[in-house]
Amino acid sequence: MNGYEIIPSTPTVEDYLRLRVSAGLSAKTEEQASRGLPNTWFGVTIMASGRAIGMGRIIGDGGTAFQIVDIALEPAHQGKGLGKQIMAALTERLEAHAPRGAYVSLIADGDARHLYAKFGFQLVTPASVGMARRVGSDA
Repeated sequence: MNGYEIIPSTPTVEDYLRLRVSAGLSAKTEEQASRGLPNTWFGVTIMASGRAIGMGRIIGDGGTAFQIVDIALEPAHQGKGLGKQIMAALTERLEAHAPRGAYVSLIADGDARHLYAKFGFQLVTPASVGMARRVGSDA
């Protein structure tokens, strides 16, 4: 893959924290990453010259519900089709190992929805709307 290698693995805590910030996603704490990463159902890490430069994960209960999260690429490596490679690896794993009829969701930031649509994801509005809250927040 032109000097890139996609590895089926969950990123390390250090790589996870760095890649999220580098890609413009919200920062997470070491505690959050240390608790959350071991619960990954399936993950991929993209390596270049022995360094993690991208990642993607699937979390869920393993049977009824899955969520694609943490799709992140360092800016210098964006626009090279690597996001498609991450999504292809994640969706291939779901098709091969998740039970038929399982619900797979994700939150699409900005124009990323166009990438996700190529993998069969559709807007759920107006029938449903996404909702969220942060623990410890009144807002």
